[in-house]
Amino acid sequence: MNKDAALVVFSGGQDSTTCLFWAKKHFKKVYALSFLYGQKHVKEVELAREIARKAEVDFHVMDVSFIGHLGKNSLTDTSIHMDEEKPEGTFPNTFVPGRNLFFLSIAAVYARERGINHIVTGVSQTDFSGYPDCRDAFIKSLNVTLNLAMEEQFVIHTPLMWIDKAQTWALADELGVLDLVRNETLTCYNGIPGDGCGHCPACKLRREGLEKYLAIKNKYCLLYTSPSPRD
Repeated sequence: MNKDAALVVFSGGQDSTTCLFWAKKHFKKVYALSFLYGQKHVKEVELAREIARKAEVDFHVMDVSFIGHLGKNSLTDTSIHMDEEKPEGTFPNTFVPGRNLFFLSIAAVYARERGINHIVTGVSQTDFSGYPDCRDAFIKSLNVTLNLAMEEQFVIHTPLMWIDKAQTWALADELGVLDLVRNETLTCYNGIPGDGCGHCPACKLRREGLEKYLAIKNKYCLLYTSPSPRD
């Protein structure tokens, strides 16, 4: 296995793009793998391809559209109205059952064939809608299962697992890609790049995180640029 290489599960959204550049910082060679899973807005894959080109990483797309037919959800079924608020006692209908399970399992096979044992994904347990496949316990469990299934030593990295959206923006800024993430990624459930539609759950979370981070950043800038009082 090539311990200097990493494969990023890459959607072209805020989180996975931040993880892509995190991987570039920590590994000599980075690959990006995107998926067509029957999502309404395939534009995200086009944007992912362009971001990968700018980042100078190998990019590949896999068609796993069967995922969209396995369970009902508002990201793949145009007849379902998207939940704009999290329903009490359950997760919203933007949850795609099995998505991360399939993505990471396929990514592991893809990585194995290329001698890669490091896999990076942008899931987070801190800022999420209750999706069970974004939890740390699931990732750790799947990591063990994949290693047992293929007798390999995969390591699934989750740089965003314990940070919120404001901290994710801070990380993008630290990596020097704040403007790229803000303007060229697609997080919006309604398929609008950049700041998005502004009212879907993904856009709200993204905007609130950005506003919080910029407020903190501006506060510190003022502190460090304010003139010192004269003696």
